[in-house]
Amino acid sequence: MGRILSFIYGMVAYIIFLGSFLYAIAFVGDFWVPKTINAGPEAESLWQALLVNAGLLGLFAVQHSVMARQGFKEWWTKMIPKPIERSTYVLLSSLILILLFWQWRPVPEVIWSVEAGVGQAALTGLFWLGWGIVLLSTFMINHFDLFGLRQVYLHLRDKEITPVKFKEPGLYKYLRHPLMLGFIIAFWATPYMTLGHLVFSIATTGYIFVGIWFEERDLIRHHGEKYKKYRERVRMLVPFPRKS
Repeated sequence: MGRILSFIYGMVAYIIFLGSFLYAIAFVGDFWVPKTINAGPEAESLWQALLVNAGLLGLFAVQHSVMARQGFKEWWTKMIPKPIERSTYVLLSSLILILLFWQWRPVPEVIWSVEAGVGQAALTGLFWLGWGIVLLSTFMINHFDLFGLRQVYLHLRDKEITPVKFKEPGLYKYLRHPLMLGFIIAFWATPYMTLGHLVFSIATTGYIFVGIWFEERDLIRHHGEKYKKYRERVRMLVPFPRKS
């Protein structure tokens, strides 16, 4: 694939990601869009809904985890150009997310409902804080490298695609995975929790912890002693109490 086509491919993948990310906010928050975590065609039975939703979440988890592993990347880049490897990962993740939004089966049984205005405002504020942490965290580490744009841009300029150096910017000085903390906050902070939303939150939180375990193994393999010392010094998701 030529440099210009690679760049266009990366841009298209990023635009699709951006659209799916914005839809995810409305989907989880249950507003603005016609199909949300609580709105849309319901399954014929609870078990059917749970099986369909579990399959969708499992598909995303498998794709997201397998394609992120270094061994898969080494095999995968024998078939596709290395400059678009990250863009392809982002594109496939986004398409699976779109499939999840489309095929998700709401389970409307209410687990909790906060009626007080102050409580609703607090939980809604936490919801937006979570998404804000997610977005801010991506820019702290290198948003454009994370979503494949840096790679296709360097390839377009005929420059070497060098790995991003390990650093501890902003929130990363206080916890190792602020991006994942943002997701957890956003998924759980709701004044109106249904059974379907609860299943989604439990499954995604469990996946986050499993994903962190795999990611940190890769980071230790890549950065060695530097990341080991960072992990000993900085907590994973909750910044307090501080490690000595």
